Amino acid sequence: MKVVILGCGRVGARLATMIDRNGHDVSIIDSNPDSFRRLPESFGGETVLGTGIDVDVLKSAGIERADAFAAVTNGDNTNIMATQIAKEIFGVHKVLARIYDPGREGLYHDLGLETVCPTTLISTRVYDILSQDVSPDGTLVPAQAAASRQAGAGQPAQAVQPAQSAQPTPSAEPASPQPQAHPVGYAVGPSSAPDAGSPRTPPDGARPAAGENPQGQPHKTQEGVRGLRGLFRP
Repeated sequence: MKVVILGCGRVGARLATMIDRNGHDVSIIDSNPDSFRRLPESFGGETVLGTGIDVDVLKSAGIERADAFAAVTNGDNTNIMATQIAKEIFGVHKVLARIYDPGREGLYHDLGLETVCPTTLISTRVYDILSQDVSPDGTLVPAQAAASRQAGAGQPAQAVQPAQSAQPTPSAEPASPQPQAHPVGYAVGPSSAPDAGSPRTPPDGARPAAGENPQGQPHKTQEGVRGLRGLFRP
């Protein structure tokens, strides 16, 4: 592939070196002879001294058999004029112009010229880098948080919950014992274990009421006994 480059600045010199190292035929044009010092000693392409909008200079660089032409000088007008000459006069299929004014880029595209705008490329790249450390709401976040967000892209972030001390589960209070009905004549007292051999133990620790014997029979009063004795006297 034959490539002609206009402008041996930093961009042009680097581009010509890359094309030459890849084994292509390259010629580079510049009006300043000192500009060719940017090329490495191993450069195997052709250097042409002259103005890039001069037809004779373009012919000496091999524009008539070129497959591609790139104008990368510091002047937008020079680059546009040179690419138009290469495209319209010499019929170069692939032409590209470096421009600094992004406002004129659309006009050049309408003319069928492909352009590269460093102003747009650099500003876009800088914005992307700065935006990496800014949260969606516009607040600054630490760089480490931004790096974590990039590594887990597509995955929702999980907030770390602070450790909480275990709270004891409240146990149900024991139900208060329901009062139990006792037989008539028994007084409720403290429960005690029944003595061995007792004939009958009152339920639920009840004790005999006054006037009753342990077997549930009422005591006979002395007045009643004397009355019964008087009935059987001879």
